Amino acid sequence: MSKEKGSLSIHSENIFPIIKKWLYSDHDIFVRELISNASDAITKLKKLDTMGDVTLGEDENFNIQVLIDEKNKTLTFIDNGIGMTDEEIKKYINQIAFSGAEDFLNQYKDKSDADQIIGHFGLGFYSAFMVAAQVEINTLSYKEGAMPVKWLCDGGIEFEMEDGTKTTRGTEIILHIGDDGMEFLNNYRMNSTIEKYCSFMPYDIFLTDVNKEVEAKKDDDGNEIIEEPKALNDTAPLYLKNANDCTDEEYKEFYRKTFNDFK
Repeated sequence: MSKEKGSLSIHSENIFPIIKKWLYSDHDIFVRELISNASDAITKLKKLDTMGDVTLGEDENFNIQVLIDEKNKTLTFIDNGIGMTDEEIKKYINQIAFSGAEDFLNQYKDKSDADQIIGHFGLGFYSAFMVAAQVEINTLSYKEGAMPVKWLCDGGIEFEMEDGTKTTRGTEIILHIGDDGMEFLNNYRMNSTIEKYCSFMPYDIFLTDVNKEVEAKKDDDGNEIIEEPKALNDTAPLYLKNANDCTDEEYKEFYRKTFNDFK
């Protein structure tokens, strides 16, 4: 596809300031929204596999990667799910399901439930602009013959879309963090936020600080120990198990994560 520029299909140019204003008290919610979208993309692909519409390899390892790059001021969310074509980006990203700023303000002027607002309007992806000065999408659909697509938007209503360079199926969302989101370039802050919202997501979530040097560990014989990265979430939570199979420690750990009570 040739490089394309356009305007997002919305009824108000003030949508992003409204998002930031009304959701500011819970602006870490963008982490949940982007990881939830990544999880949904994987689930959709697996569903297509069960329906016979796509054939996945037996060794497919589905996961969600979150990369912190404090040096370049970026947060990146990566999944190996269904991906998107250029037409799907035009349909699901460029056309925002929003009925107008005035209706929005009238309906929610006495409410502060960020979850309700996001869920009602389907604005999960756009919560990224609460912390990002610019958002970039790199995606490649599972569909045979699909071409990679790159999408850019700086938080206004203008976007750019062109051929991308992604070579693997799935979606990569890069947040170029603005002044309102600098705290999320901290490893501890992101770690705790992911655990807060995503402890029981069905696919492994890994957090990596790309600027952090990992010190190699060696065994007693001097051989390098290769440590497997540890997921931040539990993909087999307690409520999916038989009660007779659960230990006291598992109950306690589930309580700690669920209620964020470690005392």
